[in-house]
Amino acid sequence: MGNLKYFTNGLIKENPSLVLVLGTCPTLAVTTAAVNGLGMGAATTFVLVCSNLLISLLKNYIPDKVRIAAFILVIATFVTIVDLVMKAFTPDLYSALGIFIPLIVVNCIILGRAEAFAQKSKVLPAILDGLGMGLGFTLAITLLASIREILGNGTLFDLRLMGENASTILVFVLPPGAFITYGLLIAIMNRIKLKFNI
Repeated sequence: MGNLKYFTNGLIKENPSLVLVLGTCPTLAVTTAAVNGLGMGAATTFVLVCSNLLISLLKNYIPDKVRIAAFILVIATFVTIVDLVMKAFTPDLYSALGIFIPLIVVNCIILGRAEAFAQKSKVLPAILDGLGMGLGFTLAITLLASIREILGNGTLFDLRLMGENASTILVFVLPPGAFITYGLLIAIMNRIKLKFNI
């Protein structure tokens, strides 16, 4: 159970989106469709795991004076890899996510985990922490996007769930719908944490 707690923390107890409220900009901006949420979550998870791994390996060789700059350089390297791979293999998703892919570099979740955890931990806990935080972010952002897509468009992953003439709630595909849904999900998460004493 020792190392497993590093993985499970990011799923519920310290969920980056619903508990720590980090990475709010992409959480609100790209969640008009479930596929966008899943794509952004997968990209962020890849960068989190790889940057945590490399920072944990290099922690004893990075001078304190350039620590943050070194972290950003490591993160930017993996974001560039994600950016180029998505542009080559998933051009539609790449277009939908737009500027938010390069902005993963300054995502508070990634830099925060590098600073607060990876630089102080061994390799395996750092990887598990990155994976747990990444999956927690992915679950939260995909759930948010799914709710918005179902209520706003009547679809889920572009599959029609409601008839063509069914009424949908337009506000959910607009920015106010993101804030409403996000607030409700945070409230539900707080209630779950209180009820189960997590």
